[in-house]
Amino acid sequence: MIPITVLAVGPLKEKFFREAVDEYKKRFGGPSKISEIEIKEEKTPDSPSESQISAALEKEAERIIAQIPKRSFVITMCIEGKLLTSEEFSTVLDSVSLKGKSSVCFIIGSSHGLSNKVKELSDLRLSMSKMTFPHKLARVMLFEAIYRANEISIGSKYHK
Repeated sequence: MIPITVLAVGPLKEKFFREAVDEYKKRFGGPSKISEIEIKEEKTPDSPSESQISAALEKEAERIIAQIPKRSFVITMCIEGKLLTSEEFSTVLDSVSLKGKSSVCFIIGSSHGLSNKVKELSDLRLSMSKMTFPHKLARVMLFEAIYRANEISIGSKYHK
């Protein structure tokens, strides 16, 4: 499996979410295969204006861009992104090295999303669902989806 980095804005404070992500990371067999980097979330007022949100996203974008590994296939998690089946997702990850990339970098923004500057860097904009889920659950869902894609790729019985 090609090395994978998950960049996520904001900490994962809830114990049950942290334990779920850590379980999937453990299943990969170590940090050399999948790593997680938390990016500091920019604080906004309780009811931020559009300009306050935009300013926060731009500051977060600077921190995100600085952490993207070189020669990565960048996948931004976006509500307007492409919907894929687990099998299609597995095929995308399997094909990354054929595109001359040495790793994959997933980016999960804050609850306000991602700046266009970050989205424009992506090789793929990916959506998890047309449904809405809690922001912190997205990270757990992404780790599970990556794990499932890997299991599909190696032909394990995990994916039924």
